[in-house]
Amino acid sequence: MSSLPEEQNDQPNQPAPPAQTAPPAQAAPAAKGSDDNLMAALSYIFLLSVVMLLVKKDSDYVQFHAKQGTVLFIGEVILGVVGSFTWFLFVLWDLVWVLFVIVSIIGFYRAYRGERYRLPVVADLADKIKI
Repeated sequence: MSSLPEEQNDQPNQPAPPAQTAPPAQAAPAAKGSDDNLMAALSYIFLLSVVMLLVKKDSDYVQFHAKQGTVLFIGEVILGVVGSFTWFLFVLWDLVWVLFVIVSIIGFYRAYRGERYRLPVVADLADKIKI
């Protein structure tokens, strides 16, 4: 004899009910460094690089990109001033400005993606900035 009550012996073997599925997962919160990624990216927009250097001293990542953005900004200002007095640079100013914009876009994109990308020439000069 079985130890099960009689009413359970009369029932045929039934498959177990399907397990309940978990509700769909909520969107994952933004990564911890996403604010830093945004601030690092904004460092490539003209004078914001200097602001980020002064405001985000606690983030090495933001400082890295802010220094590169500052070098780009200073380079653009110097070439703009010199170009206003020199006919040769004045003629090339549009081309140089486009080059600065392209390099800034590359830096912005890489910083926002969380990459510590070293811009050629710019990074070497940025390494010399001590804050």
